[in-house]
Amino acid sequence: MPRTPRAAAASRTGPVPLATPEEVAAYLGVPVKTLYQWRHRRIGPTVHKVGRHLRYRWREVDAWLDAQTSYDLTV
Repeated sequence: MPRTPRAAAASRTGPVPLATPEEVAAYLGVPVKTLYQWRHRRIGPTVHKVGRHLRYRWREVDAWLDAQTSYDLTV
């Protein structure tokens, strides 16, 4: 069985479920409060409101994470 919610979602067929702030925080290794601060400053991964809840798309989290790379891997 996959160890993370993201890995579990990737192993299923069909649409990938949206991630909660708690899942994304665990994946990135940061406190949930940091995600809320990033949202306020508009510097974190794209977040969507579903009703009154915040949700993330895993592909957008991964794209944001890739964009945070501060060194060149082609050296």
